[in-house]
Order: sequence, then structure tokens, then C-alpha cells
Amino acid sequence: MLLGLLSHSLHPWFSRLVLASGSLLLLGIALAFTRIPYDAHRWLGEAAGTCASEPSTIVVLGGSGMPSGPELLRLQHAAMLSNTWPSARLLVIHPGNGEVLRAMREELLVRGVLSTRIDTLNQGENTRDQALAASRLAQGLVAVVTAPENMYRSIRAFRKAGITGACGAPAWDHAMAHDFDYGHTQIGGKPWVPDVSGHPRLRYTFWNYLKLEVTCLREGLAIAYYRLNGWI
Repeated sequence: MLLGLLSHSLHPWFSRLVLASGSLLLLGIALAFTRIPYDAHRWLGEAAGTCASEPSTIVVLGGSGMPSGPELLRLQHAAMLSNTWPSARLLVIHPGNGEVLRAMREELLVRGVLSTRIDTLNQGENTRDQALAASRLAQGLVAVVTAPENMYRSIRAFRKAGITGACGAPAWDHAMAHDFDYGHTQIGGKPWVPDVSGHPRLRYTFWNYLKLEVTCLREGLAIAYYRLNGWI
């Protein structure tokens, strides 16, 4: 009897929850057909300001492990920037296993960065912690290399930690300049299966934008959390 009463009282709330979840799902699907997720991701990478002149230090933020796509992309970008800014030192920050930090350093060496320009710091459990650690070793104009979605929060956190000259150097990935059309029937596609061979936006862009929505939503919550703590 008690379970019956409980079920009856929760039923309206459960219905509202299902309706709200379904509405959010449909909204997310609709947004993935627009460029809004792309623009939101671009805003996160650029809104806090990008570097316009040579910094004294290039700080590479770790956290994805080695080897991994995000980490390798950041290190490749940092190595490229080291050629653009030959006087800047590089500070690589990564917590936990020291082997990962050593692998990151080795990756920079492989890409032509002189060992005398590289400092490492095995510290920083989150962006706030990394900013505080960097503030003890770097001042002046500091270029922060991290993923675009983390850039706004990172720059604001670095400035809050005392590095007022922090600027962004986001490690963007780059889409291939290729249309990816193919012949559906030529490669054995079944006639009763929908032919999407000429619609790469449906096959790739739509799903990429769905992932960007999740990425931006997560980052939005992280920004809100940092604001509540007074870290940005």
C-alpha cells in the first residue's frame, strides 16, 4: 500500500522528468544541425583573449595522459609556438605519474625544442591548482596552451592567481579540407539502405556538433563552479 501511494505521488514528477529530458534531447539534436555548437566552442577558445605578442613563458597544461590525442595536439602546438617565439621558455605542468611528464618533455624534444628551454612541474590537480603552481614560476606575459574549450576558464584562473599577463594560445584541431563523398552502389551499398554518400555533414558534422554540445555544456558547468569558488 505504501509503495502504491509513493508510486502515485511520484508519477507526475516522473512524467515531467521524462518530458523535460525528451525536450532537451530534441533541442540538442536540432542545435547539431546549426553552427551554434561550433560558435560556442570557438567563443570558449577566444573570449578571454589570445596572445598578440611574444610571451616570456609558454605554459602547457596537461591532464589527458600520454600518448593521447589532446596531449599530443597541445605539445605539437607548443613546439610550433616555440619557433614563432624563440625567446620564450616552456613550462609543462602535469600531475601524477612522473613518466607522463617525462614523455611530454621528450615529445617537445623530438619536435625540435631545446632542452634548455623546457621546465617541468609535476603538480596541478585541476586548472586552479595549475594556475597557482605556474604563478610561482612565471610572470609577465604568459601564453597558456590548452584545449580550446578549457581556454576561457584557464586564462581567467591564471589572472585570478596573479598572472595578469596571461593570454590564450588554444590548441585547435583542424578538419580535413575534403568532401568525403563516395559512390554508394559502387562500393557495394545495399539499395534498401539510405544513401548518405553525398551528405558528409550528416555523416560527420552533425555528430561532431553533438559532441561539441556535450563539451560546451560540461565546460559551462565548470565555469559556474569556478565562479562560485571565486577562482575566476
